[in-house]
Amino acid sequence: MKYIYLFIASIALISCKPKTKELVRNEIGGGALGTSYSIIYLSNGAQDYQREVDSVFHVLNKSLSTYIPDSDISKINRGDTIAVDHMFQDVLALSQEVYQETEGYFDPTVGALVNAWGFGPGVAIKMDSTRVDSILQFVGLNKVKLTQQKIVQKEDVRLYLDFNAIAKGYAIDRLAVLLDKKGTTDYLIEVGGEIVTKGMNKIRNKTWLVGVDDPETEDRSKPKLKLGLSDKAMASSGNYRKFRIDRISGKKYVHTIDPKTGFTKNSKILATTVLANTCAEADAYATAFMAMDLTKSKALLKKRSDLDAYIIYIDENNVTNEYTTEGFKKLIVP
Repeated sequence: MKYIYLFIASIALISCKPKTKELVRNEIGGGALGTSYSIIYLSNGAQDYQREVDSVFHVLNKSLSTYIPDSDISKINRGDTIAVDHMFQDVLALSQEVYQETEGYFDPTVGALVNAWGFGPGVAIKMDSTRVDSILQFVGLNKVKLTQQKIVQKEDVRLYLDFNAIAKGYAIDRLAVLLDKKGTTDYLIEVGGEIVTKGMNKIRNKTWLVGVDDPETEDRSKPKLKLGLSDKAMASSGNYRKFRIDRISGKKYVHTIDPKTGFTKNSKILATTVLANTCAEADAYATAFMAMDLTKSKALLKKRSDLDAYIIYIDENNVTNEYTTEGFKKLIVP
C-alpha cells in the first residue's frame, strides 16, 4: 500500500507542474530607413514587438536621417547648434574610431561629395577637378568634435555629416538591444541585407543561415555562399547595384567616394562582406574596404582578431578573385 500511495503522489505532483509553452517562431517586417527589414525571434508563446520596433526606427530617424529636414543631423548640417542624443553620440564616437583605424578611408563628412555626385539627398552638380577640390576642403572627420555639452562642433559650417554608411548597422544593434531587454535569446535581425544574429534557430536546431550576394549576377535568390551565424553581425557593401549613369556622356559613376581624392572610385573591389561583434562596426568597415586598396584592407584585418571579411575583387589578370579570412571560412556552410 505504501508503494501505491507513493505512486499516486508522484502522479499528482507531475500533473500539478505547469506545462512548458511551445517554442514559437515570431516574425515581423516592413519598410524603414529607405529599405525593408525582417526580424525573426523565438519565444515561449507568440510575442508581438512591432510597436517597439517602430519606435526604435522613429527615434533613430529623428536623430540621424539626412532625408528628414528636422532631424538632428539635418539641423547640424544647416549650421544649427543643438545638443545631440545618445544615439548620435554613439555613432559619432564609433565613426571617429573607424576613421582613425582606416586612415581616413571611412569618413562620414564625405556627405557633401556624395550629394554633389548625385548619391545623396542633396542636389547633384556637374563635377570636375576644380569643383572636387573646392568641396574637399570641407571633408575630414578630424574637423568635427563633440563638446562636453554634447554639442557637435565643426571647424567650418559647410562640413556635411552623413552617417548612412553606419546608421543602418547601428539601427540593427539597437533592435538587438530591444530584444535582449525582452529576454529574447534567439533571433535574426535583417535590415537591407545587414544582419545581427543571436543564439540559434532552436526550432530547426541549427545556427542562423544567411546568404552573401554574388556581385556578378542580378539573381538575389542565388547567393554566392551561405554562412551559419550565431552571436555575430554581418554587413556588405558593393558597387554592383549602386551606381549612376550620366545621361549625356553615358559614363558610369559608382557610389563609393574616395575621401582622399573626392572622386567616385571605380576600384577593382567588387564587393565586401564583414563580420564583427556589432553591425555598426561591420557596416563601417565594409564601406571602408570598398575605398581602400586590398593590401591595406588585408593589413588591417590581420591586426583585428574581432573582424573577418570576404572580399571579391578583380586581380591583375582581370579575373574575378576572392580574399577570405580564416575566421570567415570556418562559418561557410557547404
